[in-house]
Amino acid sequence: MTTEPKTLHSWQEAVRVYTKPRILGMLFLGFSAGLPFLLVFSTLSAWLSDANVSRTTIGFFSWIGIMYSIKVLWAPVVDRLSLPVLTKLLGQRRSWLLLAQSGIASGLLLLAFTTPENSLQLFALYALMVAFSSATQDVVIDAYRIEAVDKEYQAAMAATYVLGYRVATLAAGAGALYMADFINWQAAYITMAVLTGIGIATTLIIREPEHRIKADTLAYEEQLINKIETKVHAKGFNQKITEWFTSAVISPFAEFFHRTGKYALLILLLIGTYRITDITMAVMANPFYLDLGFSKSEIASISKMFGFFLTIAGVALGGILVMRFGIMRILLLGGVLVIASNLLFAWLSQIGPEITMLAVVISADSLAGGIATAVFIAYLSSLTNTAYTATQYALFSSLMTLLPKLIAGFSGIIVDAYGYLVFYFYSSLLGLPALLIILYLLKNNDTDTP
Repeated sequence: MTTEPKTLHSWQEAVRVYTKPRILGMLFLGFSAGLPFLLVFSTLSAWLSDANVSRTTIGFFSWIGIMYSIKVLWAPVVDRLSLPVLTKLLGQRRSWLLLAQSGIASGLLLLAFTTPENSLQLFALYALMVAFSSATQDVVIDAYRIEAVDKEYQAAMAATYVLGYRVATLAAGAGALYMADFINWQAAYITMAVLTGIGIATTLIIREPEHRIKADTLAYEEQLINKIETKVHAKGFNQKITEWFTSAVISPFAEFFHRTGKYALLILLLIGTYRITDITMAVMANPFYLDLGFSKSEIASISKMFGFFLTIAGVALGGILVMRFGIMRILLLGGVLVIASNLLFAWLSQIGPEITMLAVVISADSLAGGIATAVFIAYLSSLTNTAYTATQYALFSSLMTLLPKLIAGFSGIIVDAYGYLVFYFYSSLLGLPALLIILYLLKNNDTDTP
């Protein structure tokens, strides 16, 4: 099973990958994915606060974000269910993409014309509509990205996706706040609804990817269906339901374990631990800067300016490195760089509020995080079977943040008890299990995807 591209490319070929039409197209799909995210989180919270909604209620609104964590529940439907008329016209991926984007645009307009002052219950319902549609769009875009190009181009696809996503969050964050300040919140959300047209236009322009299903996958799925039908004695209508449920829901998970064999749990453990260090340290980042003595404007200027551009540079470099050296070695490099950059924060904690040193540390952290993000997306993409792209990737993307977020919840306890120096050493050590797993896979030459 190899996660590596069939051919390692020259530096010139690796750089030229960003001129490919489908890779450039991911820039606009990334924008489409990033636009609604803040509009149901921090930007929405600012509107609610401006409307004098209680902090308790604003806190409850954050539960809307659960949609992004449970998208794996309806990913099988997106993978297998055809939409009337639309699927025939556009294909499986583009039809669902257009439906999700239409839901986002409609929800944003409904939010603009409802407002929290008029009807808070309806406002919450429409925000939930945007979040559900946005999470569905994420499922489809992930599936499209994996199916549209060979796995050797996945890191480059991730790089353009992240660039588009980051630009969208600037628009939905700072851009929406500026509009709300100079005009009003309704104008801001109507403008954001108009910007969803970028994603809709892209969906109509791009070509439907080829949905390839291997013969051995079909054979395994048929065998699984027969076993389950025999056990439950399904007949008639129940038989059809059983067949659909088995092929759409059970098969993606069973196929992954069957394909990866004894390495399945190890791979899932790698997925669940690779991002522990950066997610854990991120929780305490702003409190750390403030406690160290930096002003809010200094934090904003350095983190936004250096952070934005160097993260983009990192993901672009990550895409090139994967093309040049393959996935697993760069996956190891990304993990090492994240740990190393995390240790720089421990160093900064002993220096004090030196603005130059803050710029150096944030630059290193952003560049390392960008490289790790690009290669990790490529790795997750390489683990999927194109027969179940949406479902399997939704599972991986949910798993990759579950354990890190749970552990990150204890960050404040560590800081209060032992201080920032110990905290950053602790968060760095959390990244070691993932590195050991990667080294084990490399040593055993098991870098192939089943």
